[in-house]
Amino acid sequence: MNIYIAGISGTGMGPLALMARRAGINVYGSDRSYGAIAPELEKANIEYYVGEQDGTYFKQKMNEVGIDWFIYTSALPKDHPELVAAIESGIKVSKRDELIAKLVNDLGLKMVAVAGTHGKTTTTSMLIWAVNKLVDDNNRPILPSSYLVGTTLNFAPSGSYKEGDKFFIYEADEYDRNFLHFNPWLSLITFVSYDHPDIYKTKEDYEDAFIRFEDQSSEVIFGTPDAARHAIDHFEKNNKALNIIKGINKDINISGSARREDATTAFEAIKSMLKAVGQIVPDEKIVDVLNSFPGVGRRFERITDGIYTDYAHHPEEVKSTVQMAIEEASKIGKKGVVVVYQPHQNTRQHEVRHLYKDAFDGADKVYWLPTYLTREDESLSIITPGEFIDDLNVKDKAQTAELDDDLSANIKAHLSEGYLIILMTAGPADLWLRKEFS
Repeated sequence: MNIYIAGISGTGMGPLALMARRAGINVYGSDRSYGAIAPELEKANIEYYVGEQDGTYFKQKMNEVGIDWFIYTSALPKDHPELVAAIESGIKVSKRDELIAKLVNDLGLKMVAVAGTHGKTTTTSMLIWAVNKLVDDNNRPILPSSYLVGTTLNFAPSGSYKEGDKFFIYEADEYDRNFLHFNPWLSLITFVSYDHPDIYKTKEDYEDAFIRFEDQSSEVIFGTPDAARHAIDHFEKNNKALNIIKGINKDINISGSARREDATTAFEAIKSMLKAVGQIVPDEKIVDVLNSFPGVGRRFERITDGIYTDYAHHPEEVKSTVQMAIEEASKIGKKGVVVVYQPHQNTRQHEVRHLYKDAFDGADKVYWLPTYLTREDESLSIITPGEFIDDLNVKDKAQTAELDDDLSANIKAHLSEGYLIILMTAGPADLWLRKEFS
């Protein structure tokens, strides 16, 4: 089978391309620019085009090899030239979720899906790290697993399939209701807090989608009591057992309470996976593996000494990341924490603005950047950095900023004074930071 993936080198589609290729599918694709997964695609000898996606390359591949299936993301506009050409050609056209579901079914894999408003990328990455590290005396994996994760990993490719795999570990995204295409063997729910108002118009709509996803899962593990709060009434009404992790595993000692919660959730998933294949591994060994987790791209990632970047862009994620930074600063002997923050999507900010009040408590300085605008409701006014700052408990420690020489100079000054710098963004500020300080 020949498939074509639009946006192939990004963290959403690139790992899928890698997995499909490893499963014996011929993969082609295109992207407007070289994304984070580009080096991995080239290593896997996947042919793709970078540049203007005007349909020329897609039509060329149609003529040369014959494309059977066109895969696209929710971000692709309906009038995208490649999408239009694919529909006109009469071939199969779908979003990525249908291909993932087909691969899981055809390959006979047990899906371990990680879902939640935040924490899912880190938890998924921890599971991938663990199944790669847990091996028998002959260095064979005890839990042979395929996987897809929506980020780059510094210890493995972002997507993988090997013959003989038993499980499929997947970061199940709720955006555009993508996760409702699956019926997982095991689902992990890390946290549920209203997000994506462009898709879910109300909090109830958002929580109902999670309940549907949980109903479609054979087994569900809720990472914390808070993660289960939206589902308690539904589970009790339908006489379904609630499997809720009551607290952090006391032997897990990585920095940040949020990451310790994620590691505890991963620990419980590993125990379920071991039981499914009739294997026994001492709890101490699983904990040691999780405690050695090296981190993941854009999730409290160390850029250089004293400078970290994180994908956090929801107030609750921000609060957890600030606390993680404070703990890390103390651990490595830094004077305190300086935060640079770039919100994502003005539409979202109108829904979550009230949650920022205590999100930056404990930070010594906050630089607030203009919101990174995507998929916006143009009827909404743009909330300014100054308006956000006025809502904060630490407003006296916060100031507006731009991605410019002044901010760079301020960061350098804070570094020389011994502070830990943490950037939180889902937008272009990450690339700016890397160019300035890598």
